[in-house]
Amino acid sequence: MNFIPLAFGELISPTTAAYALATIGLVVHFGFTGLVNFGQAGFMAIGGYAFAITSLKFDWPLPFAILATIVASVLFAFVLGVPTLRLRADYLSIVTIAAAEIIRLSVKTAEISNVTGGATGLNGASASFNAINPIPDGTYGWGVLTYNQDAVWVRIVGWALVLLACLLVWALIRSPWGRIIKGIREDEDAVRALGKNVFSYKMQSLVLGGVLGGLAGALFILPRSLQPDNYGTQLTFFLYTIMLLGGATTVFGPVIGSMIFWVVLSLSDGLLSLGVNSGVIPITATQQGPIRFIIVGVALALLVIFRPQGILGNKKEVFFSA
Repeated sequence: MNFIPLAFGELISPTTAAYALATIGLVVHFGFTGLVNFGQAGFMAIGGYAFAITSLKFDWPLPFAILATIVASVLFAFVLGVPTLRLRADYLSIVTIAAAEIIRLSVKTAEISNVTGGATGLNGASASFNAINPIPDGTYGWGVLTYNQDAVWVRIVGWALVLLACLLVWALIRSPWGRIIKGIREDEDAVRALGKNVFSYKMQSLVLGGVLGGLAGALFILPRSLQPDNYGTQLTFFLYTIMLLGGATTVFGPVIGSMIFWVVLSLSDGLLSLGVNSGVIPITATQQGPIRFIIVGVALALLVIFRPQGILGNKKEVFFSA
């Protein structure tokens, strides 16, 4: 098996782009503002379901479906933020992870399955997106990196969205707004003493990062069906791994982190399968999945010990809220 072309294919996959976009939102929350949000998977679920339901059930045009995704993410940010943003960091983390689980379990209930698809989810949400594809029909690329016009289109749009998000956050963090946000991360009492409305700025940060997470949720389902179990707590931990890998206080770190993380996670299963089938690795096929997560976990632990600022991070800005 030629792993190099496969690795390059995973680097530019829409899943990698979706992870990068959601992690940029998480960096706004945690890295720059100090909000310990363990519910970014909930924002992704809200965005994915808002996009899929309006596209499939209500037959809304693509621009209105995207607008619904943004509005739903903003509303969820307000519902989540109004009662929780005055909590201490550890309590905030518990509430946000619970909110994400409430979303995931709610969409699986039979009472609203005619809208959400229940435990089986929804399929075909990408139809309206592919309908505006300007790329001529056909296949593009070479070898294992051959894609049809829809696969090329989602990659172009996905990475363009990531680039726009990076530029937006980069500009905001360099602005007076960004300096206040970073001040809240360091010492919110000092910022409050200067007459700034800390709660308002936290809410703005939660909304911005939540909208990026919601758009990532919509991007995440374009190459696949929408499955509620894809938005479990495991997804949030994936995003935190990506953030810590690239740098929790950087704008472009999530892009590098998502590429490395998804390539390692995707290809490690293939490498383990090759080792198991050849008898080099003495494990069973059912043990492959847990072992690749162990490998990622050990790598993350070593990274936090020896380079806590991440690949692109600045050690002076490392922030782990307690």
